[in-house]
Amino acid sequence: MGRSSSSVSKLRSELVALRRTIEAHNVSYHVLDQPTVPDAEYDRLMRRLQEIEREHPDLVTPDSPTQRVGAAKLDAFREIRHAKPMLSLDNVFNDEELEAFDKRLRDKLVGADVVVERVTYWTEPKLDGAAISLRYEKGDLVFGATRGDGTTGEDVTHNVRTIRSIPLRLRGSKLPAVFEVRGEVFMPRAGFLDFNKRALERGEKTFVNPRNAAAGSLRQLDPRLTASRPLDAFFYALGEVSDGFLPAIQEQRAIVEMLLELGLHTCPEADLVEGVKGCLDYYSRIGQQRASLPYDIDGVVYKVNRLEWQRELGFVSRAPRWAVAHKFPA
Repeated sequence: MGRSSSSVSKLRSELVALRRTIEAHNVSYHVLDQPTVPDAEYDRLMRRLQEIEREHPDLVTPDSPTQRVGAAKLDAFREIRHAKPMLSLDNVFNDEELEAFDKRLRDKLVGADVVVERVTYWTEPKLDGAAISLRYEKGDLVFGATRGDGTTGEDVTHNVRTIRSIPLRLRGSKLPAVFEVRGEVFMPRAGFLDFNKRALERGEKTFVNPRNAAAGSLRQLDPRLTASRPLDAFFYALGEVSDGFLPAIQEQRAIVEMLLELGLHTCPEADLVEGVKGCLDYYSRIGQQRASLPYDIDGVVYKVNRLEWQRELGFVSRAPRWAVAHKFPA
């Protein structure tokens, strides 16, 4: 016997409400680190969602929280060409090299008739993980790809969908037709230690370090294996974005703030600093915190904060002139 239109409409409304509520709790827990309900209540909501979808499979949608592990095992990865290249960063290893980098920036800006005494930098810990690019279309996650050679990466969509801090749908009502975001997938230290402990108990192979754990987990052909591993991700840059979506954004800091508003996890240790001294103070501060951070890093990154100046400075070879990584001693 068929369902009445009113009962279908009621079910759809309940499903929409459940999915929105669960995803909001996911963002609060995994992105903002501010849980809003007890685990028991979250589990109750998820069980109700699973129950409805099990009874009415025709109402299941790709962005449902139940569909994070929905793909079958792959035979091989397909290649994805990045709409915009995923560039690498040049490195500096000491104060003098950083000062030379800063001077080159200011000299080039002055040469372009930009009056600048001191550059403001957006600074971030340099995560030791696996670079990733996500593409959203009309707010829905379409694919995730590894960096690869910077031009072409591997399609790991089936695996990034299992990472709970990665939204299957962006938050907000006005979302662009195309929105690509770049970031880093990593395995937090606590999860890495726990994973290796359990692997040893089962007599299985362990990972050498969290970076290998993240990269290896992301390149599993079976998404169920990736889902069993405690991965997280931070996002910090844009790829291709529909024209007209970013007219008011003028700073790197504002890009990161926008990513957080869209439900994407960003690094809480990032900061805005002034000039070389501000960069060196940040490098020292993060270096002192390094052992106590919940994730592995191998340095810090400095980015010119003003997007107008980034565009003026441009790129050299496969790296931006407006950003550099300051590596910690080996």
